[in-house]
Amino acid sequence: MAVQTFIDREGLVEKGINYSRAQLHRLIKHGKFPRLVKLGSVGDGDRGRNVWLEAEIDAYIAGRIAERDRQAA
Repeated sequence: MAVQTFIDREGLVEKGINYSRAQLHRLIKHGKFPRLVKLGSVGDGDRGRNVWLEAEIDAYIAGRIAERDRQAA
């Protein structure tokens, strides 16, 4: 099995995705952005940690570029 790399919100920003938390949740809800992976336990006031699979984010970015290129053709 291939090793999966996770990225957090800061990692999204490093890739040029600087959506607000609210915008991210709207996009996820409507199936327009990769879904979160929840890490850690929820309890004792800890909400856990939300991350994304880097490969899915890279595919999202590639899809946006492909969409741009289709519209330009």
